[in-house]
Parts: sequence; C-alpha cells; structure tokens
Amino acid sequence: MRRVSVDIGGTFTDCFVAWDNKYIESKALTTHQNLALGFNEALKNACDELELKEHDLLSQVDSVRYATTLGTNALIQRKGPRLGMLTTMGFRSSVPLARAKGYATGLPHKQQMDVPNAERPDPIVPIPMILEVRERIDYTGDVLLKLDEKDLRDKLRQLVDKGAEAIVVTLANSVVNPEHELRIREIFLKEYPGHMLGAIPLLLSHQVGGRKGEYARAMSTIMDGFLHSTMYHGLGTLELNLRNTGYSKPMLCNHNSGGMAQLNSTDALQTVHSGPVSGIAASEHLALQAELGNIVATDMGGTSFDIGIVVEGGVKYYDFNPEIERWMVAVPMVHLVTLGAGGGSVCQYDRIYKTVQVGPESAGSDPGPAAYDRGGLKPTVTDADLLMGYLDPGNYAGGRIKLNPKRAKQAMEELADELDVDTVETCKLIKQTVDANMANGIARELRTRGYEPVDFTTLAYGGNGPLHACGIARALGVRNILAPPYASTFSAVGAGNMNQMHIHELSTWTVLYDANLKSLFADYSKFNGFVEELERRGREDLLRQGFAAEGIGYRLELDMRYGNQRVTTAVVTDLHRLNNQSDVLRLMEQFYQRYGERFGKGSQVTEAGVRINTVRVCSFVTQPGVAFKGIKPAGKGKAPPAPDGLRKCHFVGHDGALETPIYGDGALEPRTEIDGPAIVVTRATTYLIEPGWRYRAAEQGAVWFTRIETT
Repeated sequence: MRRVSVDIGGTFTDCFVAWDNKYIESKALTTHQNLALGFNEALKNACDELELKEHDLLSQVDSVRYATTLGTNALIQRKGPRLGMLTTMGFRSSVPLARAKGYATGLPHKQQMDVPNAERPDPIVPIPMILEVRERIDYTGDVLLKLDEKDLRDKLRQLVDKGAEAIVVTLANSVVNPEHELRIREIFLKEYPGHMLGAIPLLLSHQVGGRKGEYARAMSTIMDGFLHSTMYHGLGTLELNLRNTGYSKPMLCNHNSGGMAQLNSTDALQTVHSGPVSGIAASEHLALQAELGNIVATDMGGTSFDIGIVVEGGVKYYDFNPEIERWMVAVPMVHLVTLGAGGGSVCQYDRIYKTVQVGPESAGSDPGPAAYDRGGLKPTVTDADLLMGYLDPGNYAGGRIKLNPKRAKQAMEELADELDVDTVETCKLIKQTVDANMANGIARELRTRGYEPVDFTTLAYGGNGPLHACGIARALGVRNILAPPYASTFSAVGAGNMNQMHIHELSTWTVLYDANLKSLFADYSKFNGFVEELERRGREDLLRQGFAAEGIGYRLELDMRYGNQRVTTAVVTDLHRLNNQSDVLRLMEQFYQRYGERFGKGSQVTEAGVRINTVRVCSFVTQPGVAFKGIKPAGKGKAPPAPDGLRKCHFVGHDGALETPIYGDGALEPRTEIDGPAIVVTRATTYLIEPGWRYRAAEQGAVWFTRIETT
C-alpha cells in the first residue's frame, strides 16, 4: 500500500505516508493563504525521511486524501459569493427566523444562557435577496398550486439584477416531489445558459438534503452554495499542485460522514469538520483491531479539542441535524463535540471569577503562540507548557519550529500580574484549567448518553494530546489513558483509512403498525422501491469513480419512532427488503431492542404505533488501511534507555521545580516502562509523564499512561 493522507488543521498540516511497510508522519504549519504551501512542506519532510523526491513519491502512490478546514475557515471569515434564494410563497421568513433559536445555535451553553446579550449571526443570504415564487406542493407530494413560470422568470431576473453570484432553490416539500425545483432549473438554464461568461451556479435543496425539515434543508443548501466557489478554487489549487508534482490520479476528499470521495462526488458542506471526523474513524479502526471495547476519541490540536464516541462493535454516533458554525443543517455527520482548548488557545483573566480563562479564542498558526516569535502577544497553553519546562525550545515539532521562552514569559507576565501570582503559578493554573475543561467535556458527553468514563478507553491524540494525557486522566478520574500509534498525526492516519462512501436518504411516511386500525404495513413494493432508489444513487456515485458494481456494499438505516413522538431512533437493519409480515415484525422487534437500549427497558410503547420517518442507505467500497497490532500491554515491562539529559520542570500539585529525566525515541521501544516525572521527546510529539503516573510503550509507538497505585 502506497498512500498519502493529509489533515489540514487550523494550526498544523499533518501528513501521513504509507509506503509499502513503512509509515512516516510529518508536520508543517498551516499556510491559510495557500494551503498547498503547508502541504508541500509536510510532504517534503516525509520524503526526506524516505530519501525520495516528491515527484517520485507522488507518481507512485495509489491515492492522495485530504481532510481540510477550508470550508470551516470560509464560514468563520464569511468569505463567499453573494447568494440569492428562491422559496415557496409564504416561506420567506423561515430562514431569517431560524426556528426562533438563531441567537443560541452553535454557541457554548454559557453564552446561550446570556439572553440579554444574545445576537443572531449575520445572515449568509441577506433578507432582500430572498424572493418567493408562486407554487405549492403538499406533504404527500400532490401539487396544490402549479409553478407560475412568468412569476419565476421575473424573480430570477430580480436576483441577477441585485448581484446574485449563486442562487439556491428551497421549495416546501420538494423532497417528496421535486417537480417544481427541477422545472426551475430548466427555466434558469434557458434564461442564463451555463456556457456563457458569468454563468451563475444554481443549487436545488432536494439534491443537497433528502429529509423533511424546511429550515435545516434550506440552510444546508445555502451553506453549500456559499462554500461552493471557495471549496472549488481552494481544492482545485491543491489538485493543480499535485498535478505539477507528478500525481495524475483523482484527488480524494474526506467527508464529515465518515467516508470519502473524489471531488466530482463531493458537496462543499461534506468537507466541514472532516479532519476531526477522520480521527474518530481512525479510533474506530484501532478499537476494532485491538479489541479495546468502548472508546472516547479526543484530539487536542493547536486550535481546538475534539471529542467523539465509538461504542463496542464499531458503532459511531451520528448527528442528522448537526450545528455547523451558527446554523443547523440536514446532512448526516459523525457526532463531534469541539471545545476551544488547543495548544494555541488564548489565556486571559476572568474578571468575574478572578481566575484564568482558557479559550475559545485561538492564536492559530499565524501569528501563533507568543513563543513562536511570529508577532503573537497573548499567552497561550503552549506558552505555559514551555515555561513549565515540558517543551524543548530548540527541538519543537522535530526542530522545525524554534520557540522563544523570553517572548512566552513576556506574554505571561501581564496575566500573572492580574492574577497576582508569579509566572510559574500562572502556568500551573492554565494547565490545571485546560485539563479540567477537557475532562469535563468528556464526562459531560459520556454521561448525557448514559455512560461512565471508567467504562471507556480514552484516546489522547493530536499534537498536544500526549502532552496533556495524564492531566486529562487525573481530572477525569480514570486510571488509564492511551496515546495511540502515530498520535500527533492520528487524524491523518484516519484520513488514509477511510472507505469510499456515500450516504443518501429520503423522508417517508411509512406506518409499520397502525394503532388505530390495528394493522401491519403491507405495501412492500413501496418500501423496497425507496431502498432500491437510494441504492441506485449510491451505486452511480461509486461507479462514476471507477469502482466495479460487485465491490459495492450497502447498509440500510431507518429513523423510527413510536406514534407521534418527536424523537426518532436510528436502527441499522439487515432487512434490505420487506417481503412479508414476518419481515415487518422482525423490523419492529429490532426497533424495540434499539429503543430499549437507548431509553431503558420497558420504555417501549408499540401500542402507540410504529412509524418510519427516514430511509437512509450508506453505499461503500471497503479498502485496505493501516493495520494496528500489539496495542494492549503484554509481557513484563523493561527499563528505559539512559536519559538524554535532565530538565527542571514544574508540575501541578508540587512546589518548586522537579529534576525530570528527558528520553528520546528509544523510549518508544515496546514494553519500555518509565515512572514519572519524565518526558519523552520524539520527532513527532512530546509525551509528558507526570508524578504518580507510569508510561508503558506498546507496538507502533502506542503509549499507555497508568496511575501508579499508592499503598
């Protein structure tokens, strides 16, 4: 297997190269003005280790896979085209009203509670650019009012005259009957042909989202339209960069659904948060191969701290109406919680609680922490780690980034003055706070789903994960925490392990058991037709990318509920076709079991009726990935090599500096055990072993941190 996978984060660009039996990880600072520059630097570092030229490597790999933050940055900076929107008469205010939750969507809980200062985000589509067309289709798909084509042509002309650079069409109930949306596209292309200079893209909502829910589907289409040109040009630049350096195959993009595809089968919205989702995919792969059971995946990078859950058996949690930036959308996305707790998180004085506040603001890669010596003036978590002695100023990021302790101390002194303590105590408080914030985030995420942290294996990866692993575990109250193989570039590993996958879904009103008529569903051809249509769409997506039909697999998932409950429960079923009443009863039993697992035994109410709200088909092609082995501790531990030196380090709960041995790459030898305090510095990352903790190395660079029992 020869493969390059890249995770372009807010601070660092991570590159993981699988070259036959060699695995190489490398990093470079993300260059937001041109993402290709950061990628080229990271790739060059990897090629230097392999003693290859970039052209020679790229001409021989089977694929290059990108997970990128380009879409996320465009949303934050509001960089995109001027959008126009057409909607059904009477629905013009649906998007501006935002289900009466626009002031709070996407904000931390603390800010959601601050109602007096609540502000809605600036709209992506200004209200004057939202126009209504005369038409109406009801919830069953029947046409109540035919599309007024003369009125439509007038509205299209108005949007073009107002400077629309892209147009989105979101008609009510178009997912049930797309007739009017398709007709609008026909008329638009006649009036404004695509081959003319200045042609305007037009997006139809039923093609972006297949489920009911007018606001979420409208926002999905709006955000897709807003990101389209930015993603097209940004990813096009990356692809052109590959072409110029010897790569001739299609570039692959990772999706936030947990799959990937070529550019010609990727929506802009699918790329948002694809980097952190790649890390969850790698965690799932590791858990299955190493038999770790339930895991909680945590990624502490330079900008944020991301949390995901995978329960035993490889079951991931999905959000079907996730919140991206400040809006709710209707795209299936692997469930992800993001906290503002990365190495670049800015630390400031909290005047209300008279303590330190860490994040959510980040220094990013430009200017970065004060220690980067690139003009950053605010203290960050990385500055605190440096001043406590955990980081080597001359050997950070493999020696490619030189840190300036004087700059870090200058930035920290102002905060120390406000706290009325010395610089070291300020740094300890920062570490204690950020570790507690991350641990609280993990505990809250698990306990709201009925789990306890002690029942899960916590993975700590990302550039700063192994550095804060012991602190997170201590605050979380668990005895063990695992830094997985290739921890600093683990999300890039996940980007390389993903399968080609597409998810298609549609809303339906399918009553499996009618409580009023006491009857079971019998229109099997209708249900089977839904599944066949969704399988066809997924199959066409994959055939278009060159895969053989016989290699395509399908997974059927149904959103089901009892009676008129508002909450639906996703059920993965092996019943891809219904042929008789026995199949219907078996499907109801699967829902019964899944509902009981989620809400507790005895909570099921079959007598209220059983309904299917959404049919969802995942079409995929399984591909080889990185094999993990020897992750669990085995055999008797062995002594570490001689330390490379000693360094005075400060630790939370300990007065004064402690003499701390510093180890190099030799400490990654399997079964090596080191009791804290100690630091292991490798080419890729830094492992901090705090007092009271034991470090044990496993295969492929995996490391277990275990609390030492005291008698």
